[in-house]
Amino acid sequence: MKSSITQTTPSGMILILRDSTCKPAGRCGYLVSSIITFKKYFLSILLSAILYNYALAQSPSVLWYNQPAIEWEEGLPVGNGRLGAMVLGFPGMERIQLNEDSLWPGSYEDWGLAEGNRADLDQIRTFLLAGENRKADSLLVLKFSRKGVTRSHQTMGDLWIDFDNKETVAFKKRSLDLATATVRTEYTMDGYPTSEEVIASAVDDALVIRFKTEHPEGFHAKITMSRPEDMGFATAKTIALNGSQLEMSGMVTQRGGQLDSQPLEILDGVKFRTLLFAQNQSGEISTSDTTLVITGAKEFTLKLVSATSYYHPDFESEADRQLDKIQLKSWGETLHLHQKEYAAWFDRLQLDLGSVEPDNIPTDQRIERVKDGVRDLHLEKLLFDYGRYLLISSSRPGSNPANLQGLWNQHISAPWNADYHLNINLQMNYWPADVTALSSLNQPFFDFIDGVIEKGKIGARENFDMAGSMVPHTTDLWQISFLQAATAYWGGWIGAGGWIGRHYWDHYLFTQDKEFLKERAYPALENIAAFYSDWLVEYPQEGTLVSSPSTSPENQFINAKGENVATTMGSAMDQQIIADIFNNYLKASDILGKESPLKERVQVQLNNLRPGVQIADDGRILEWDQPYEEYEPGHRHLSHLYAFHPGDAITQSKTPEAFAAARKTLEHRLANGGAGTGWSRAWLINFSARLLDGEMAHEHIQKLLSQSLYPNLFDAHPPFQIDGNFGYTAGVAEMLIQSHEDGLIRLLPALPKAWKNGSISGLKARGNFTVDMVWKDGELKFYRITAGSSGKTMVLYDGSEMDLDLEKGQSFEIEL
Repeated sequence: MKSSITQTTPSGMILILRDSTCKPAGRCGYLVSSIITFKKYFLSILLSAILYNYALAQSPSVLWYNQPAIEWEEGLPVGNGRLGAMVLGFPGMERIQLNEDSLWPGSYEDWGLAEGNRADLDQIRTFLLAGENRKADSLLVLKFSRKGVTRSHQTMGDLWIDFDNKETVAFKKRSLDLATATVRTEYTMDGYPTSEEVIASAVDDALVIRFKTEHPEGFHAKITMSRPEDMGFATAKTIALNGSQLEMSGMVTQRGGQLDSQPLEILDGVKFRTLLFAQNQSGEISTSDTTLVITGAKEFTLKLVSATSYYHPDFESEADRQLDKIQLKSWGETLHLHQKEYAAWFDRLQLDLGSVEPDNIPTDQRIERVKDGVRDLHLEKLLFDYGRYLLISSSRPGSNPANLQGLWNQHISAPWNADYHLNINLQMNYWPADVTALSSLNQPFFDFIDGVIEKGKIGARENFDMAGSMVPHTTDLWQISFLQAATAYWGGWIGAGGWIGRHYWDHYLFTQDKEFLKERAYPALENIAAFYSDWLVEYPQEGTLVSSPSTSPENQFINAKGENVATTMGSAMDQQIIADIFNNYLKASDILGKESPLKERVQVQLNNLRPGVQIADDGRILEWDQPYEEYEPGHRHLSHLYAFHPGDAITQSKTPEAFAAARKTLEHRLANGGAGTGWSRAWLINFSARLLDGEMAHEHIQKLLSQSLYPNLFDAHPPFQIDGNFGYTAGVAEMLIQSHEDGLIRLLPALPKAWKNGSISGLKARGNFTVDMVWKDGELKFYRITAGSSGKTMVLYDGSEMDLDLEKGQSFEIEL
């Protein structure tokens, strides 16, 4: 069996080395340090290109159903980052629920910090030294938390299309094509083919809907917009502006708001103006006071735009400008431009898991089949693509980041406010961005967190008398920087900044963008590291440095007094996170040639930091500083494994004992009922992949599919919480490629037996490498590594290593 190694130079020249030396098992192993670099040794060799043509049949990425959506969680989402909708596809009485990502009550200036100061912090630390954990819990909440907060992202409202001849409608099919970002509903009226198509165009910043029928009398319909009341009070007004246009305008309020666990009416917020324009090909369009009337049209298009005071001071005029821009565009032109722009994102990566069966089973029935024990590779691939679709649809440069529900929220008061939780949820939303070739979609995340860090400087200074920035575990559109929760175990956590810092650092590792490192990542890392540098205190009798007070989100332990408590000194997660941020800050400083007193101090503190990975007598990693009795052994959070994932301090090659302890820790959690939520199960897929255990990862995939999905594939916490969707997509990528170990890319590190044949193109690795792979019968048959930046890496597959040194634009291929 022969193999070929191909290198493409920046000018397009392809260099090939053939080697027939293979292992007895049939795989070719290359220790390339002895034969590379090709440019140095083989530039004089010009051979004709070898095109490797191995392709498996691709199954379409389409969600489809034989019935309309009855519940909101059965609807199909569309979005352009800022503007979105949930399409229920109910012919005759269609409801399209509308969303915009800045519709929040309140403003930046609303609320101040909690009242706590440095003396209060010192008292909490004194309580902890005395073993008075419960008193420390209470004082932490009393002084440093604004306790229960209700201030929620809100729905824009609903678009209603009421057909006069609804009694004659017969439903056929509704679908969401992930490759074109188009929702389509098909039915008949009096037996005549009829369809509805919906897109959320980023090109036109609009929601566009086309209705078409072959019925000789055309459509007869009434169309209006409305918004739910806020505790009995109107929140928007709809009027007709002319014979073909409606306006819905209003302001977001939260009359059921809450602050400091006390009722608080929020009577101002973001203002909005939404315009709906109807364009017909035949028949007539007219209006009443609040309604568009369609009479006899065989085809008509609805164009919806919306502008808010958050994005535009003169939002009323901005709405007019948006509509003027698209008013005369045809459906064909609009659809073409939308699909072309969207494909530029989605088509960067293609995954095939070897499913060659026709897609003849509705998506909801596929989920039910998995519940009955059927393995469905098409559904596994579909859910992977869906995660990328949702990220493209809810996070675009210039928009707000994807929140706890992404963009799609039908509530005035959403579960957990549909806000930004930084103790895993927001981070998980962006886990798939870099690895699945969507790096630019991180921009809203960094734009937002830059603001949170800036406001966190005030909290660090005024509440704690410390430098840097204190990032809270929960925030909202207005970037609040105080702790919020009525209990210490839920919200009294100070590790969010360090976790957020990991995302800045990983983005640099993937992109090798030094300008980003200098202008965005380094200031963030520096501010976060400066806070932790001031925050650390000595651990009793050891002289090491720890975080205090310290919790493990959102868990409790039982102390020596038999009390259920949350705060301690140096929980595992805090120690791991602080070590992580210190290390990454120091690395960034070295890359940029930065020297400072803070750097010198952090280096000394890092060397004296109490280890966050402590292995107990039973072989597990401790969650707290001591082996306390666990209050909830099966807790959904796996915080004490941060160093394993998403961190990189625990690896099989460098820390085998901790690597084995990570497995024991997971097994114990699961044995006690862990991973009860969709996002927790998604994290377990990622953990299992890091364990290099494809079967374990695939087992958790089956459980997520069977236990944690709504019919529209939204992640079920329950209720709906989108991080599980993004975590799943990241987990599948982690099973196929890993690059968190310095200078190493693992190919197919956790390939399960079920994924016998497959291929992927466009996958990203740290170091700014793009990876394409084909495998058959569980064996890697072909891979290509393309360098987006000049650099070195080692490629590892099945024990064989290969050292690469590529210049920007060069490719390296192996055919096995």
